Amino acid sequence: MYIDSHTHLYDEEFRQDLDEVLKRAQDAGVEWLIVPGTNVETSRGAIALAERYPFVSACVGIHPHEAGKVGEGDLQTIEELTHHPAVVAVGEIGLDYHYNFAPATAQQQVFREQVLMAARRQLPVVVHTRESIDDAVAMVQDVVEHNAGWGENLLNVHTRSPAGRGVFHCFMGSAEEAWRLLELGFYVSYPGIVTFKNSPVLGTLSRIGFDHILLETDSPYLAPVPMRGKRNEPSFLPLVAQKIASLFEVLPEDVARTARFNTKRLFRIGEPDQPRIVYQLRNSLYVNMTIRCNADCVFCDRKGSAVVKGYNLKIEHEPSPEELIEAIGDPTRYEEVVFCGYGEPTIRLEVLKTVARWIKQQGGRVRLNTDGHGSIINHRNIVPELAGLVDVVSISLNSADPEQYGRLMRVDGDRHFKAMTEFALECKKVIGGVNMTLVDVPEVDKERARTFVEKDLGLTLRVRPFF
Repeated sequence: MYIDSHTHLYDEEFRQDLDEVLKRAQDAGVEWLIVPGTNVETSRGAIALAERYPFVSACVGIHPHEAGKVGEGDLQTIEELTHHPAVVAVGEIGLDYHYNFAPATAQQQVFREQVLMAARRQLPVVVHTRESIDDAVAMVQDVVEHNAGWGENLLNVHTRSPAGRGVFHCFMGSAEEAWRLLELGFYVSYPGIVTFKNSPVLGTLSRIGFDHILLETDSPYLAPVPMRGKRNEPSFLPLVAQKIASLFEVLPEDVARTARFNTKRLFRIGEPDQPRIVYQLRNSLYVNMTIRCNADCVFCDRKGSAVVKGYNLKIEHEPSPEELIEAIGDPTRYEEVVFCGYGEPTIRLEVLKTVARWIKQQGGRVRLNTDGHGSIINHRNIVPELAGLVDVVSISLNSADPEQYGRLMRVDGDRHFKAMTEFALECKKVIGGVNMTLVDVPEVDKERARTFVEKDLGLTLRVRPFF
């Protein structure tokens, strides 16, 4: 299911056939639509649509193109409109130095007032930028720094972590600019521009991944290929997801589900997704047995949202072998079944062995993702017990420096690094298929890690992005 996070449904182009447009959207799998205002009139129009259609939410705000027309009381009216229960954000607001329909000083003043409004009202913002990204980011960063509570307390039914401060829609910035926004608690959003020939945003997307994005149409503008030149509408949103999915060689539903969770989280809409004990990515099925772990990695979200590509993994009880087997179904439908969640699978070693044995008996293939501490956890060498049950073992390296390793994982670095290394070498000898992974955090020396894994251990290393 999709959520169109930015569509101007009140536009004149939809006046004659809005119901048909919405029916096509629902038929295409679009379950929710976010409609941003651009001035007082269209903000009221967005609210009217939300009152008419239960699957529509409204944003209210003054667009930079309108900043020069702001009259006395307009900003006060916008703030009054934020109290309407259908309003989920302040937007569409921002800066546009390309067209300059309003003086830059007027744009900056109106933008800042509305960002402060959002912080005051504990609402996210929907930000428009064009040739103005530096000023826009600097302005929201200043508000964040002087309003520490903004977004920090937006806990909601979807997550135990902050919901976010906003989204920079139709994002055209660089990967570096995107990461700066992500670190400030913002998402970035992409419409049909990703489908355009030689689109510059694909380079940015390829470097930031799709874990922190929203999907949008910005309809009636920016129709995706092959609809380019026509009126854009929400039913075209799957074309955006398909293009992004092809970039990362994943399924469109992986992109849609991830963006859907982010949109629900940001705007605090819809019902919460239930925790999953199994979840599919590409053609692999992952088994989420526990959220317990002997480590507490600084980059792990286990104690936060515990979400992977839109899947909620915050299980409330540890499933029995019978529950896991039933949830897996036919393991031969998948390329592999992977024991991997937000906890350490070897904490439940007997359950792991029971389920893995069943998978192998059915003709399936098994991979274990682990921190390599299973022998410490179980007070014995567990590798021989995995022989014949596990085809591939993937071990989190995290760092080739024992001191840094311990600091990142919050464990005894010397003891656990040694145990992890011995576990890797034992798996290489007994099981055969072993690889190691490294989270791409800036302070870790990736070349040292690669040398350690490839030359000292004779294994392969895969670097995973840090989200």
